[in-house]
Amino acid sequence: MNMKPGLIIRQIFTRMTRTGVLSLILALFAKPSVAADPRVPDLLKEVGIDQHLGDQLPLKLPFVDDTGRAVDFGTYFGNKPVILALVYYQCPMLCNLVLDGLLRSLNSISLKSGQDFQLVAVSINPKETPELAAAKRANYLKGYNQPDGAAGWHFLTGTPGSIEALTRAVGFRYAYLPEKDQFAHASGIMVITPGGKISRYFFGIEYSPRDLRLGLVESSANGIGSMIDQLLLFCYHYDPADGKYSFMILRFIQTAGIMTVLLMGGTIALLLRRERRGLKHAAVRTVAVLETIPQEKGIGLK
Repeated sequence: MNMKPGLIIRQIFTRMTRTGVLSLILALFAKPSVAADPRVPDLLKEVGIDQHLGDQLPLKLPFVDDTGRAVDFGTYFGNKPVILALVYYQCPMLCNLVLDGLLRSLNSISLKSGQDFQLVAVSINPKETPELAAAKRANYLKGYNQPDGAAGWHFLTGTPGSIEALTRAVGFRYAYLPEKDQFAHASGIMVITPGGKISRYFFGIEYSPRDLRLGLVESSANGIGSMIDQLLLFCYHYDPADGKYSFMILRFIQTAGIMTVLLMGGTIALLLRRERRGLKHAAVRTVAVLETIPQEKGIGLK
């Protein structure tokens, strides 16, 4: 059966994605150390992601949303963390893989867009229009398994000045290829605090649902999530070098020890309480028995 070249390429990318090969390559080029390597072509040296953890993003930047309405970037901040994806809507491959991976991760967690977080995609191509943004948003919302969360998805377009200011603040470096009318860029998403500070970077095109959930919970200053999330955050540590949460065995041992002590303490307290109740009930029964013994025998209660 004959297959179109585009379909073959996409299948190859899909297989590489599932095996982690493509994520590794893209994450590698996203790191500053690769950009400094003299063996890397000059064009790729301009592409990457420099982490600016803790930096404040410029929230007053003007953009246009997917309905054609003029908005400030800060419109989507205030009381919820924000997932930021820097893409462009006519990207032939990589941006789609980024959004595909994000969608899969979001469909695997119980946190809901609009209620627990906002998702903001910003086009790095100043020539793109709100119509393109709306079409891309609608396409991905079809695959989102929480239809009532659509209000939390926002796809923006902007001027060169706004795009440059935002990408520079995030540390997202890219290059325009005029001969192909395309952009060379790295892949990844960012989690931003409700106040607009960069909290987490996740590299590549596949994002662990656990890591994304923990990143959102931590970025919200524990404003969302459950007690289990708080326990996981104590046992897992975010590693900026890899953009992932890693298991902390020492913290796990400490947590397990504390829980064991609390459990033992609770068990002992319960046993002592039951024992006191038992002694009290035994004393009452003894008194009741003694009261029934005739006093003339000299052994009853007077």
